[in-house]
Amino acid sequence: MKAEGKTRRGRRLWTLGMCAALAVTVLSASAQAQQGPTALRGTAGGADSPGAYGSASAVAAAKPTWRPTPAGTDVRFRGLAAVGRKAAWVAGAEGTVLRTSDGGRSWRDVSPPGASGLEFRDVEAFDTRRAVVLAIGEGDASRVLRTDDGGATWTETFRNDEPGAFYNCVSFFDRRNGLAVSDPVDGRFRILATSDGGRSWRVLPDSGMPDALPGEAGFAASGQCLVTAGARDAWLSTGGGDHARVLHSRDRGRTWEAAAATIPAGDPARGVFGLAFRDRHHGLAVGGDFTPELPSPHAAAVTGDGGRSWRPSDQPPPAYRSGVAWLPHSRSAALAVGPTGTDLTRDGGRTWETVDTGSYDTVDCTRAGTCWAAGEQGRIAVLARR
Repeated sequence: MKAEGKTRRGRRLWTLGMCAALAVTVLSASAQAQQGPTALRGTAGGADSPGAYGSASAVAAAKPTWRPTPAGTDVRFRGLAAVGRKAAWVAGAEGTVLRTSDGGRSWRDVSPPGASGLEFRDVEAFDTRRAVVLAIGEGDASRVLRTDDGGATWTETFRNDEPGAFYNCVSFFDRRNGLAVSDPVDGRFRILATSDGGRSWRVLPDSGMPDALPGEAGFAASGQCLVTAGARDAWLSTGGGDHARVLHSRDRGRTWEAAAATIPAGDPARGVFGLAFRDRHHGLAVGGDFTPELPSPHAAAVTGDGGRSWRPSDQPPPAYRSGVAWLPHSRSAALAVGPTGTDLTRDGGRTWETVDTGSYDTVDCTRAGTCWAAGEQGRIAVLARR
């Protein structure tokens, strides 16, 4: 099945279907205060000291690998939030949400009642009790739900009523302020905002949003197409158009500036899939073509000016990658992940080395240095050193 010539609806079905045939590991950077919701994930479980998996430099030197933990299900997880040394949330297909508080020895099913028809692709957790999950899809399939009691009860806080909208990712600056992004509506990406921790949402005016390119959209592959750093900066990644772009907002989503990325696009299956910023200036982008067996040259890029310009990695990952994250407390080490493996950089994204061949869809780390991955067939794993 080819992605060429697809309509926007076709691209979305391709993302839901064909992309679901892949395994993508996404490592969303946590632990850094500059990284918005990931800072919450790193601190919510308490003042963690460096944990069992060591410092960022130790992990980088040891060539990390993933140690699976039993989840008791075979659904696919694309959303994950690490909130402490032993606590994490995952969200995925069939409206499934799981939570652990014992380092993955056991996972508790805390799925919202009646949500089996929803496709969860992102979860943002503030601590072991409070979390927000995003369901993707056209029209009213795009929804946001929140829990304040560890998943015992859930409240639907947003249901999309715009037929042309399709929400892909959600991200928070802090415990109250966050954004969600939809594919273009009437020619511009649509931004949803909250100022009360996801209890209510409003659509922001699109007057400050540049026009979308023909065929341009986001990718709901891992929850990393929208990221934040600090109190006001946000970035969103795109593909599908003639060229991939990264859009940057300095005012919590009210206005945006677009910059061309060096990762190839020009097809509904190609573009930038994942972003990670360790501060307002230094960022990484990964992507490529998620079509199975197709090559993805130039699958990574770096910026040192807040996303105003991007340059390709000198030695990129060998294949498509949809997720990338800075290792906690590191200014130069990061991981990029995808269906064929995990790659490590020790020089800020200039060169990458494959360190694991496992398949996952999403990953997150805590301030303590504990990292989790989740993906197809109910796979959830913890980063270990060998």
